[in-house]
Amino acid sequence: MTFRPQALTPYLSARHYFGAEQRRHREVAGLSLVQLAGIVNSSKSTLARIETAELMPPPDLPDRLDVAFGSDRHFHGLYQLAKREAHPDQYRRYMDFEGQAKVIEQYGAQALPGLLQTEAYARALLRCQQDLSEEQVEERVTARMSRQERQRSAEPPLRWAIIDESVLRRPVGGRECMYEQLALLLDQADTADSKVQVMPFSAGPHSLMGGALTLLTLPGGSTVAYEEGIDAGHLYEDAEAASKWRRQYEVLRANALSLPESVQLIHKAMEDYRTCDTAPN
Repeated sequence: MTFRPQALTPYLSARHYFGAEQRRHREVAGLSLVQLAGIVNSSKSTLARIETAELMPPPDLPDRLDVAFGSDRHFHGLYQLAKREAHPDQYRRYMDFEGQAKVIEQYGAQALPGLLQTEAYARALLRCQQDLSEEQVEERVTARMSRQERQRSAEPPLRWAIIDESVLRRPVGGRECMYEQLALLLDQADTADSKVQVMPFSAGPHSLMGGALTLLTLPGGSTVAYEEGIDAGHLYEDAEAASKWRRQYEVLRANALSLPESVQLIHKAMEDYRTCDTAPN
């Protein structure tokens, strides 16, 4: 039986266009999926599913495709558009703001903010959403990890996170997952462009304990606020509304543990998750 490639719909979305462009460049170069997989260090099945838009490209693939085809960041640019489509529509404007913010300040009540999560921690959290298929989980994990790329750039934003102590105590994904997650958190707890404070149980109740909050300071100096509940979020672009959330965040910051105290508590919680596999040699 003759193999017939699946028909593509390149203009349905940026992700479909990425896949169609990958196939077009591959065919112009006279490469099979197997040959391209060997060049870009991927698998035939992964590349096939990307071409038909069944799978979100992994973040390191676009640059490898540009090298393979000599396409001068063509796939890099397409990926910047496609990765936004892995997020629900209501987050897309927020994602635009996050991508240009000079300062990102967040409070996490029940889980670590996505910008601080390991891949394993993110996957364990997303699997709690029973309406997501395993493929959708993996797509969102990939999208979440891609948001962290900017922190490793030449000009990262200043990121300040306040997390509730319950985030440290609630095991997500098992002991090894939590140990690795808190180890990463420690590495980012007090650096030039990343700060982490812990809101301890001893501080008692506060105005933000029912949800999560992000404040984004944009290049012009304005601030937008994003407040998130269990199943919905709201973006506040009005200066007066954003200022209200700013005041609440500053009160929270003042009552949280200092940076050294937070590091100490994170380290203690991390030790509680230590296993034989994670014990130092």
